[in-house]
Amino acid sequence: MNLSWLEWQHLPWIKATGAQWRYALRNSIAMCLALSIAYGLQLDQPYWAMTSAAVVSFPTVGGVISKSLGRIVGSMIGAGAALLITGHTLNEPWLFTVTIAAWLAFCTWVSNHYQNNVAYAFALSGYTAAIIAFTCVNVTDSSELWTIAQARVCEVISGILCGALMMMVLPSTSDGDTLINSLKQMHVKLLEHATLLLQRETTDNMRHAHENVIGQILTMNLLRIQAFWSHYRFRRQNNVLNYVLHQQLRLTSVISSLRRMLLNWQEPPEILFHATQQLLAELAQKNCDKYRLAQILQSAAPRDVSDYQHHAYWKHLRYFCWLYLNNSRWIRQFERADGDTRLTPPKVPALARQADGAEAGWSAIRTFSVIVLGCSYWIATQWDSGAAGITLAAIGCVLYSSSPSPTASTLLMLKTLGLLSVFSFVMMFGVMVQITVLWQFLIVLFPLLLTMQLFKLQQKKYAALWGMLIVFMGSFLSVTNPPVYNYQSFINDNLAKVSGVTLVWIAFSILRPSSDKRRSRRHIRALRREFLDQLSRRPRLSESSFESQIYHRINQLNASRDENARLWLLRWGMVLLNCSQIAWQLREWKTSSATLAALRDAVLHDLRNIISERGIHPVSLADTLVTLQQRIDLLLKSGDPQEIELAGIVWRLLCSLSQLQPRETTA
Repeated sequence: MNLSWLEWQHLPWIKATGAQWRYALRNSIAMCLALSIAYGLQLDQPYWAMTSAAVVSFPTVGGVISKSLGRIVGSMIGAGAALLITGHTLNEPWLFTVTIAAWLAFCTWVSNHYQNNVAYAFALSGYTAAIIAFTCVNVTDSSELWTIAQARVCEVISGILCGALMMMVLPSTSDGDTLINSLKQMHVKLLEHATLLLQRETTDNMRHAHENVIGQILTMNLLRIQAFWSHYRFRRQNNVLNYVLHQQLRLTSVISSLRRMLLNWQEPPEILFHATQQLLAELAQKNCDKYRLAQILQSAAPRDVSDYQHHAYWKHLRYFCWLYLNNSRWIRQFERADGDTRLTPPKVPALARQADGAEAGWSAIRTFSVIVLGCSYWIATQWDSGAAGITLAAIGCVLYSSSPSPTASTLLMLKTLGLLSVFSFVMMFGVMVQITVLWQFLIVLFPLLLTMQLFKLQQKKYAALWGMLIVFMGSFLSVTNPPVYNYQSFINDNLAKVSGVTLVWIAFSILRPSSDKRRSRRHIRALRREFLDQLSRRPRLSESSFESQIYHRINQLNASRDENARLWLLRWGMVLLNCSQIAWQLREWKTSSATLAALRDAVLHDLRNIISERGIHPVSLADTLVTLQQRIDLLLKSGDPQEIELAGIVWRLLCSLSQLQPRETTA
């Protein structure tokens, strides 16, 4: 047995850093303060204030503010819904069951359409309504409904205010500094990614590296949201942040396009690889010299006028360099800007956050079924603790419906409830029963919370378990005002809570979410449908919006273990993205020659004919690739510079479409 963790230097209080102590102290004091204030206000269930303070315990100011706003709005909406539902249906149990189940299903459906504060607010409004409504089932006086709803909202707001107060007293690291450092690190990582992909050799980790880069850029959008709420400076420069993130996604797609050209180029000149390494090294310098970049590019410029492949690759490489320099300039300006500086980058929309409508609808049906089934059992058996079980079932259904692995999350919650049942029994009937005043209980609670917070930070592997233990500990200890110590009621409530979560686990096992293969197919069909819109005369989405839409969909399966599903989603996404960018370039390509204009339109027509929402036929793809090569050969006959340029664009399209051939195995 390894007992090294008992050694002095391995104790959580000894090895904790200053930042970890600050985080643990801030959240532990906030939870104890929230419990004290709820007791002072004589609220009947003050442990909800402690739970609320634990939920908003983010390590950054922006995270606390954004989560608190979502929690306040969600609590208000949920309380209002609970009053309406209970006030009109409480005397009809089955009508009440259907109504509250429908509300929870609606909140689940809406929260699955978003991945930010809106999602959190609607999820919270769902299970806040459940907490209040199921508590009121035995109420006979309708005036008590308002009192109960008011108490729950007051407890939530008390916890939020305590968390905000402690964030001001013991502030954490700045959201802005974290965001700026992340942007700069991501900017450097793009050069490392280009170094990995723009080489002759093909390695197994190239595709995974590409997926990781996409995921990290999209994750920075969450940092942008937190920074938005932390300081007015970042709200003023929000347009710059959006533009920089879009540019980083564009750099990723340009690197992918250059890689595709290399894979479809039989004998690229060695000078291109040498020049690429020089360019990447020069771009990595702090004071990158644009004149020096131009010299390196000139040394690798094509000497043969008819070498359309060299021309196309060289121009795209030059575009990458200028794009990277432009992004570096905007990051520097953003870093140096003060509160009065107004920067005006090109206008771009926020990064796309498209939802999976089919999965959201399925999650809503699952939530509705669980609540109806649970309430039916409750009505049939008249179980005294049925409210506790159905409340936990509602929380589990709403919270984990958008989880990448809901079954695993539900099992973790069951493990947490089992540990808390044993712990709270010892705590309540061994310690709390001997305590008569609140301050004596806080003397025991504070060091316990402090230790659990430190374990949460230091044991990364079990961080989710420790976080769940901290959040649910208050409801299991049932710190009420006045305190109640009833052995039978305690066992009954805990059994009901475990049964409610078990019902959720069964529901996720039977009405299981779509497999990664089906989700991949749905995303691919949606991408093809959106790509066809890009080929229309007036696309609904701009080029930047479509690009972020593709990357968002690719990132949806980033954690999937189905390699084939991830591979085909990434492959289709990159093909359609490259084809879309080429289509936009062909539209903007101007010529005075009617013949070249007709040939350009014919290329767009070829692209529109082979791709449909249902997919692409291998025979049609092979015929189109042959046709594109014939068009390239036709353009090369005269040797006109405009025709060579158009031949290079068509070759880029051919390189992108060839990725869909069955023989292709590289990403």
